[in-house]
Amino acid sequence: MMSLTGKYAVGILLTFTILAAAMLYAFPAVTRITGIKGITEVNFFLSRITLWIILILVFLYTIFIEKSAFLLKEETKYSAAFYVKAVLSLYFICLIGGGILNAVILFFIEEKISNKLLNLVPIFRNNYFLVIFTCLTAAIVEELLMRGYVQSRLEKIYNNPTVAIVISSVLFGILHSTYGTISQVLGPFFIGIVFAIFYKRYSNIKILIICHFMIDFIAMMMMNFIDMKHLSVF
Repeated sequence: MMSLTGKYAVGILLTFTILAAAMLYAFPAVTRITGIKGITEVNFFLSRITLWIILILVFLYTIFIEKSAFLLKEETKYSAAFYVKAVLSLYFICLIGGGILNAVILFFIEEKISNKLLNLVPIFRNNYFLVIFTCLTAAIVEELLMRGYVQSRLEKIYNNPTVAIVISSVLFGILHSTYGTISQVLGPFFIGIVFAIFYKRYSNIKILIICHFMIDFIAMMMMNFIDMKHLSVF
């Protein structure tokens, strides 16, 4: 009989593995199934559905295998004013910190903008439904899985919050490596650290979901009005 700690470890491994597989192969798989060639709105939308399926699978794993709550940390309630202050603070920390980090990277490495991002820009142009759906998917799925599920279980396994914060943030950065640039790994790693520290301190996943959505939504909306070469900081 596997111990609860063992189940946590298996759950973390499975979550990361299937998320990484989705990042790498979901779009090609959808393209093969639909028969629609190239990067289209339909194919991208369906590829995001796979992330929701992963979330459901992990949720079922917690119920039937772990036999525990999905969120091990009980959600702490805060006032509306705290939500506003927390979301804005997190947003600007990530924006300013990410911008400085990106500037440092560009100072040492002549890095081009991710080809994957450039190829995605046309399908998001003035497609507000796809923008909102994509941002909601990333915010809800990634926060529930990486902070809500992975981080809390790492903390139980190692009995060390710092280890949980670092490992979950490293995994979060690696998942974004499919964009093919160093910035797209170190940027999410930095955001992962900020979010993980906040989650440990304040135990509120909803604030992180709102902020994650805000970060992605503002960046993607700006793609409608500003040339992509000026958006590297995002």
